[in-house]
Amino acid sequence: MAINVAEITSVLKQEIAGFEQRLEVSEVGTVIEVGDGIARIYGLRNAMAGELLEFEGGVMGQVFNLDEDSIGAVIFGNYLGIEEGDNVKSTGRLLEVPVGDAVMGRVVTPLGQPVDGGPPIVSTETRKLDIVAPGIADRQPVKVPLQTGIKAIDSMIPIGRGQRELIIGDRKTGKTAIAVDTIIAQKGQGVKCFYVAIGQKESSVAGVVEILKKNGAMEYTTVVLAGAADPAPLQYIAPYAGCSMAEYFMWKGQDTLCVYDDLTKQAAAYRQLSLLLRRPPGREAYPGDVFYLHSRLLERAVKLSDEKGAGSLTALPIIETQEGEVSAYIPTNVISITDGQIYLEPDLFFAGVRPAINVGISVSRVGGNAQTKAMKKIAGSLRLDLAAYRELEAFAQLGTELDKATQAQLDRGARLVELLKQPQYGPMPMEQEVAVIYAGTTGYVDDVPLNRVAEFQTELLKFLATGGADVTRELREKKDMTPEFEAKLKAALVDFKGKVWKK
Repeated sequence: MAINVAEITSVLKQEIAGFEQRLEVSEVGTVIEVGDGIARIYGLRNAMAGELLEFEGGVMGQVFNLDEDSIGAVIFGNYLGIEEGDNVKSTGRLLEVPVGDAVMGRVVTPLGQPVDGGPPIVSTETRKLDIVAPGIADRQPVKVPLQTGIKAIDSMIPIGRGQRELIIGDRKTGKTAIAVDTIIAQKGQGVKCFYVAIGQKESSVAGVVEILKKNGAMEYTTVVLAGAADPAPLQYIAPYAGCSMAEYFMWKGQDTLCVYDDLTKQAAAYRQLSLLLRRPPGREAYPGDVFYLHSRLLERAVKLSDEKGAGSLTALPIIETQEGEVSAYIPTNVISITDGQIYLEPDLFFAGVRPAINVGISVSRVGGNAQTKAMKKIAGSLRLDLAAYRELEAFAQLGTELDKATQAQLDRGARLVELLKQPQYGPMPMEQEVAVIYAGTTGYVDDVPLNRVAEFQTELLKFLATGGADVTRELREKKDMTPEFEAKLKAALVDFKGKVWKK
């Protein structure tokens, strides 16, 4: 029998090709240095920037630096089990996080692992942590209000769906309280909320989770936790993880809210990683791209165009200042990226004005576009009245004799400040806010003693819930202050002052 060489050669070639396909080739490198959440790796010549790496024992890491003779990587998880000489595999993937309904109502790490003692998270979908923000053509202007339930914010510093509004102030001035109130106020509004805790005590985060549960807000909220005891790499990726989880719902046409508490600690974690990986330090030892760290996160807050589903992601970043120093490096960076800021002042806080919002330097660059028509019509005079009050207050402290008009302006301003005070974890619906602020700006509270303004508000809201229920219902449905409706509201206020309120 003649041997056909060509046939045998072709069979061998086919077998070799099939064998090469079945052989899984993964590039392997060696750890040459490890410590403080970072590792230097020799080898992995084809590694990409941002690529996911797998260390021995299943610990994951990410390529950070591509140096000439080695790779600098950050380690997500316990780096104490990794030793010099260990093998590291490249995965060919970028960092991903599980998304979808499975993460809602849970407390998870930035890698999507549950830490609330509940069952494992089973999610079929994942999203990349770091993506390019949607472009101009994919967006539309911010014009739908996101009610915070806080009178001072909804009336003077309104937030719209798709906006980035910075909450800034010293420690212990009520920054987290405003964010938590805003989450509670989304109950029944169809907004999915994501609270990212960065570098905080786990006991503080447990307290926030407990409050959210108590107010029935945990059903639509996910808490992403990178605590104070967690390594710097986890604190660095935590906001991106929360943002990716929110984007899943945004691209499905839903409205989402992301609170980053707080980005000062994320910047400090990023500085730590950068210094350990020998990246050149810049101002205050932060690396040169610390602005990009926050801009690429906050640019992902967006109101998508109707063609893209009209979903939205609203960002509430929190920044902690030192002794009110808003002109420091990180605060000025984030102020320039966001669409306005809510500034909380310690002096107001300790004077009992809570929330301690300084109306003078707090601003929303979206403004009236993010307000209901009713709130827009009544809130214009409120800011002016308060500004005039602050000026006159300083003047009156000199002990000068004041004329009648100036005294009346001072008295009204003091009552408006009292009206804007609000207890923690008690957000108000829009119709109640409008009724209370209208009563204040149109003079119905002018003759109420200062120490009884809070009581006046409580009694008025009770009256509107019963005797004036049709007024609040119409306001809730129409969201507008027409002349006809204003006449009804005035009649209800006159009725309340005449029959119910006892001087």
